[in-house]
Amino acid sequence: MVSDAERYAWGTVFLSLIVFAVPWFLWGDARVIAGLPVWLWWHVGWMGLASIAFWLFSRRAWGLWIEGTP
Repeated sequence: MVSDAERYAWGTVFLSLIVFAVPWFLWGDARVIAGLPVWLWWHVGWMGLASIAFWLFSRRAWGLWIEGTP
């Protein structure tokens, strides 16, 4: 069972994943690293971070906000 503090923490994690999924602060940035634009590297890193977050969620709090409390 997940505590209320952990419930809010997961909500914060998912909200931050949504908010920073689009790198609005990199719009118009033409820098290139290793042949790819910086914004594309942002997406590569972000997808890695999102994968880790979802994996942790599936191990720790699967069913949160779906299953009723006993």
